[in-house]
Amino acid sequence: MARGRRYTDRGGSSSSRAEKEPPPEEPADPEERARALCLRLLTGTPRTRKQLADAMRRREIPEEVAEHVLERFQDVGLIDDEAFANAWVESRHRGRGLARRALAQELRTRGVDAELIGRAVEQLDPTQEERAARALVDRKLASSRGLERDRRIRRLAGMLARKGYSEGVALRVVRQALEEEGEDPEVLEHLLGE
Repeated sequence: MARGRRYTDRGGSSSSRAEKEPPPEEPADPEERARALCLRLLTGTPRTRKQLADAMRRREIPEEVAEHVLERFQDVGLIDDEAFANAWVESRHRGRGLARRALAQELRTRGVDAELIGRAVEQLDPTQEERAARALVDRKLASSRGLERDRRIRRLAGMLARKGYSEGVALRVVRQALEEEGEDPEVLEHLLGE
């Protein structure tokens, strides 16, 4: 067979037999399949209840079976969306410098309940968030030194905006950093406002 080309069956079905039937190592019982799938997914990394439910839906595990397995896993503590949200916020804020808004969006896409998201992101106070924004700007300052002032401001503020920081926080932090670097405060005030 030529490199890079795959053999395709020209028969009527577009999906293979392997996609229709469970792999030989998977049990035929839907509940056993659901348990095995959840355990396999939880082994690598924590998952939310919704992520596990979606995975079971993709594997065509009946909804009532999936719900039963999810309830059981939640009862024994293998699924804990609140702990997931708290750990996610702590890790992503410290590791990537993400702001509350970006963290909340990430948790929403993973199916975490809005109330749990609110409690998790409240762990970060505004001072912590501003310190993280400043650390991000400080890391980028050196690489932006050769650029004209306006372009530099746009890059730094844009980087913070992509990480979920509000316009006010982004502009304040960028202004402080550039003033400390020797930029004229009056010019910065005119460009960035108060």
